[in-house]
Amino acid sequence: MSDRVYIFDTTLRDGEQSPGNTMNTQEKLRVARQLEALGVDIIEAGFPIASEGDFDAVRQIAGAIKNSEVAGLARANNEDIDRAWGAIKGAAKPRIHTFISTSDIHLKYQLKKNRDEVLKIAVSSVKRAKKYTPNVEFSAMDATRSDRDYLCRVFAEVINAGAVTLNVPDTVGYAVPEEFGALIRYIMENVPNISKARISVHCHNDLGLAVANSLSAIMNGARQVECTINGIGERAGNASLEEIAMTLRTRKDIFPADTGINTEKIYPSSRLITSITGVPVQPNKAIVGANAFAHESGIHQDGLLKAKLTYEIMTPESVGIAKSSLILGKHSGRHAFRERIEALGYELNDNELNLAFKRFKALSDMKKNVYDEDIEMIIMDEVHKIPERYKLVYLNVSCGNTTVPTATVKLEIDGSVLQDVGVGDGPVDATYKIIKRLVKTTSKLVKFSVNSITRDMDAQGEVFVKLEEKGLIVIGKGADTDIIVASARAYINALNRLEYMKSKTVEVK
Repeated sequence: MSDRVYIFDTTLRDGEQSPGNTMNTQEKLRVARQLEALGVDIIEAGFPIASEGDFDAVRQIAGAIKNSEVAGLARANNEDIDRAWGAIKGAAKPRIHTFISTSDIHLKYQLKKNRDEVLKIAVSSVKRAKKYTPNVEFSAMDATRSDRDYLCRVFAEVINAGAVTLNVPDTVGYAVPEEFGALIRYIMENVPNISKARISVHCHNDLGLAVANSLSAIMNGARQVECTINGIGERAGNASLEEIAMTLRTRKDIFPADTGINTEKIYPSSRLITSITGVPVQPNKAIVGANAFAHESGIHQDGLLKAKLTYEIMTPESVGIAKSSLILGKHSGRHAFRERIEALGYELNDNELNLAFKRFKALSDMKKNVYDEDIEMIIMDEVHKIPERYKLVYLNVSCGNTTVPTATVKLEIDGSVLQDVGVGDGPVDATYKIIKRLVKTTSKLVKFSVNSITRDMDAQGEVFVKLEEKGLIVIGKGADTDIIVASARAYINALNRLEYMKSKTVEVK
């Protein structure tokens, strides 16, 4: 039995298709390149049949990624499989991932087919995919609620048809670890040709057991785990890549296998997903949460000062978190700034570095300490930004417990400068009403959240907003030491993203 666990990352497919995590093509490319740097074995780039945009994103990722396999998802039918191949055929290492349900619940209520019919479809689809590439993965959707003997029969037949990876999904997060491990063991013992394929698992977190179930599967013979950065995904999410990788690395005394993940890239990968989706990581999230390596208890602090091993089973450096997050100030030079950016996992050309450094200098004049999170926000704002139709020129707000909140906003729109003033229920509400009036947008604000991305009284506030217009949903983000300014920037960033998405939609049509 191999001592290597292959990491199949589905952040760009299962993760991206969940509410609030939508990404455009350029954002998907950035994530794919980060996943490659992270050492992910297989990147599931998307579901090509879903839309023209998804097809194009998968196609571009396939052309850009050289070291990781690139997989396209396809239902068990010819149209999906042909479309998936059309998107991934330019990849250095393409994979077609096809699936169909095997549980009696799904067969009766969703597919309205019997077991023999589904088996015939599964075999036919694998054979179709095999004509394009020898690298075919087959998933038995809702495997954990399927009849075990029927599941083994399907697996044996699709292996004969050419599947080299068999995925066992806990599609609705129903299983518990002992039960799931036993299922994997049963498959290992009852599929006669199992030696010709690798067993994979895809666990959902509806009961909070996705990682535990995945680890139990590894203990019982699974050698591929399907997971996502930060555990994002449908409903309660997927198994968390960072938790799987660090458990196998930390508990080598228990687990007979390890991954090829470059764990020092874990934290930068987590931050990238948060910055793109606008979905923050909970502070107590394992491995990458803000409190994952924080110690407040006096007893814990005393132990750490004497020996870190007393209360830290892994080091922050091992997952890419700097030993000290306070690293730069207004007297720091360009060389030190470049080194810190590279340490955070970013690669900037000279022009991008100049843009970021100029913003860094401006920020360091405004606040006492500049943290890693500040620098990451600068990179997001200055380097990885979309075309700006709308720009904030001026903002002044008057508010207080005896004053009607009033905002004066000046925007540059398509090169022309417009200004207006108005009131609202609060300073942010007043600001947003003026921006909406100036831009003449019909979009709806469906989410607004504020986080402090650094510490101290002069910390930068990070604001995320979600806008919706005629089915298009975008995330906007902004940061500033003034939370009202950060809110305005987030709203304007979202409006610019909305214009960008609308232009892309028109291009696709």
